[in-house]
Amino acid sequence: MGGGSGRVAVLGHLVRAGASAALLTWLYYAAPLDHGFGAAAFAALLAGLALFGCLVAWQVSAIARSRRPRLRALEAVGTAVPLFLVLFSATYVLLSQDRPGSFSEPLSRTDALYFAVTVFATVGFGDIAPSDGTGRALVTVQMVADLIVVGLVAKVLFGAVQTGLSRRPERSEP
Repeated sequence: MGGGSGRVAVLGHLVRAGASAALLTWLYYAAPLDHGFGAAAFAALLAGLALFGCLVAWQVSAIARSRRPRLRALEAVGTAVPLFLVLFSATYVLLSQDRPGSFSEPLSRTDALYFAVTVFATVGFGDIAPSDGTGRALVTVQMVADLIVVGLVAKVLFGAVQTGLSRRPERSEP
């Protein structure tokens, strides 16, 4: 394959990853998040995390079969991580609306997304922090899930890349 087709493949994977992240972010801002925080919201978070797990499992299979497993893994991360973050962001919005004292300040959708990314990046809370037991419990769930995503999922995706690379003939990948 020539260099031009390699660049097109790289661009295609980057565009799909960016489009997935943009679509998930748009859906987050468009979703009707006005039903409060309760058992249904927690069940929805768990269902979303199950969907996240299924997406990662499907991505692992796609990476292992891909002609360009490294690029496919990049695309997988570009889809899975935004899904993970908007799931927690939506839950934080619902909790903040339903129980205003749950955080150090009321959370808009942007505030909740910022907070979820801050927790994911483990850079500390700073201006927004959970203020009650429910908020702290939910943030603890995200922190544990973050460790799983960063550790286990990264290891699984890396393993799928290795499998994909071992299945193809020797040649360099763009």
